[in-house]
Amino acid sequence: MLIHWIMARRGSCGCCLWWPLTVTLMLSVLQGVHSQAVHVSDAVSGYIGSDAVLQCSFVNTMTNVKITQVTWQKSTNGSKQNVAIFNPAMGVSILQPFKGRVEFLKPSIHDGTIQIRNLQLTDNAAYICEFATFPTGNRESQLNLTVLARPENEMVVTTKKLVAVPLSREKMVVATCISSNGKPPSSISWETHLRGEAEYQEIKNDNGTVTVISRYKLVPTREAHKQLLTCVINYQTERVTKNTTITVLYEPQVLIEGFDGNWYVKRADVKLICKADANPPPSEYTWRMANGSLPDSAEVNNNTVSFRGPVTYSLSGIYICEAKNSIGSQTGQVEVNVTEFPFTPTPTDQTERREQSMFPAAIIGGAVGGAVLVLAVSVILFVVLRRRHHTFKGDYNTKKHVYGNGYSKAGVAQHPPMAQSLQYPEDSDDEKKPGPVGSISYEEEEDEEGIDGRKLSTKYNDDSKRPYFTVEEGESCGYSEDRTLGFQYEPEDLPDNLVAQNDGSYISKKEWYV
Repeated sequence: MLIHWIMARRGSCGCCLWWPLTVTLMLSVLQGVHSQAVHVSDAVSGYIGSDAVLQCSFVNTMTNVKITQVTWQKSTNGSKQNVAIFNPAMGVSILQPFKGRVEFLKPSIHDGTIQIRNLQLTDNAAYICEFATFPTGNRESQLNLTVLARPENEMVVTTKKLVAVPLSREKMVVATCISSNGKPPSSISWETHLRGEAEYQEIKNDNGTVTVISRYKLVPTREAHKQLLTCVINYQTERVTKNTTITVLYEPQVLIEGFDGNWYVKRADVKLICKADANPPPSEYTWRMANGSLPDSAEVNNNTVSFRGPVTYSLSGIYICEAKNSIGSQTGQVEVNVTEFPFTPTPTDQTERREQSMFPAAIIGGAVGGAVLVLAVSVILFVVLRRRHHTFKGDYNTKKHVYGNGYSKAGVAQHPPMAQSLQYPEDSDDEKKPGPVGSISYEEEEDEEGIDGRKLSTKYNDDSKRPYFTVEEGESCGYSEDRTLGFQYEPEDLPDNLVAQNDGSYISKKEWYV
């Protein structure tokens, strides 16, 4: 752009002859800018009281450039303040308030590095390193110096007495953790099993530091007593912890020990012990019984009641112990029962072995019971099927039943005709088996009593006069299939082409002779 501007100026003035000199000077300046540079360190930091080194060097490739002076300046809120000056002809000069704390490490026209000792918070600022050259002018670069402040950490435990008040929900500050004058500020957290809450506060100081305060609050309870409370302070890469143990005052909590549920007559050396959880510890114990005074054999020694001689029924009753401390008092009680004989509980290992042995026994018993059940069902099915086999012979698919005893075969003499009307006794299992008229009649005057309470008259007094027999009766009486009964009846109007069978059915003559 500069060359374009020069060319434009040349065109505007036409015959101007001074422009070659101007162009040569401007090109020299541009070349000097690119061949000269001031190099400084990156951002520098240090803690209060430590030392900080601010590096600065000048790179110059032009042989005709002369360095006349090196100057350090502090820039604060837009204003500049000289810190240190090096002049090859005049030497080194350190200005107030840095005099005595700042020095050039290797002063030269190429190296302007300085060191600031015993850093202070006021040293926190931007610093400018400047090289004065001729004829190219001044060259400079800037770096930032950060001064850190390590905080002072502490934990303050409350001096107030923490008293556990029943049903109270008021929270009290039990400890305060403080991280003072830190830069940058610290972070505070708490580690504990207590059920409390933390409050945080930050205070910015005039010198740029920050004070962080955290207060831990909780409701004083019996459970909070002797619990550990830890404050954790994190600053930069550092971790600091502060510990304290909470102390809570509470009234006694009473428990009576000694009665094992097995006080029996003539047992010796029994006693009751009153144990109280309290802070501070109980200062006084008082024993009594719910129904009056202690037995005559009782001996009280602070929190213990001993009984002289063997146990008797007079020791039965409710024993009460009251414990007191500076916070309050509480009572505990136990009911003592005296038995005539001692109780011997079953050992735990025997009970476990018994339970373990019952498990396989139950499995074996179940298996045996199942086998017995299957066997019983099998026997019942066998009996039922066998009975059906004896009471039913023949094939109902090819045979038809007729009235009669069923033992006649072809060629056997026929019996007298069967009566036309048949009677069936009520509620009889053989209601479909026919009998001759008059074989059994219901009469009120006869001696034998029937099923329904009416008198029965029996016409046939012996089996030889019965009109028919069942298959089972026939077999039991010794009848074979080749014999016929003494009284046989053939069905009335039997067709010529049918033949009666043993089971009361009949088939065709063609099937009979096959």
